[in-house]
Amino acid sequence: MYHLSSSNAVFRFITLFDNYQFFIFFVMNIFISNLNYNTVESELQALFENYGEVDSVKIILDRETGRSRGFGFVEMSDNDEALKAIGELNQREFKTKVLNVSEARPREQRPQGDNYRRGGYRNGY
Repeated sequence: MYHLSSSNAVFRFITLFDNYQFFIFFVMNIFISNLNYNTVESELQALFENYGEVDSVKIILDRETGRSRGFGFVEMSDNDEALKAIGELNQREFKTKVLNVSEARPREQRPQGDNYRRGGYRNGY
């Protein structure tokens, strides 16, 4: 499976070698911020399933603590359902916090070898 991003969409190319068929799926990636830190992926999935079929849910966790960082992503394959979910869930209260819901932007590439911005010591100082 290959993932290619185009402005706000993710295209998935899947090859089924048994039938020599190619399928292309359009998936809208939705960004959700200001999540309650106790929210789990199944709760977020249930919230978005009120608007249509959810392909995947990912709450981003801190690498060191394993705790939620307060934001996540939901993928929905029906563009109309995804836009409806964004429109109705943006600025809506969920688990005592007001959600910010928008179409995800492509991730910006960071320069490789640029480790000086990651903190820590520089030359022993």
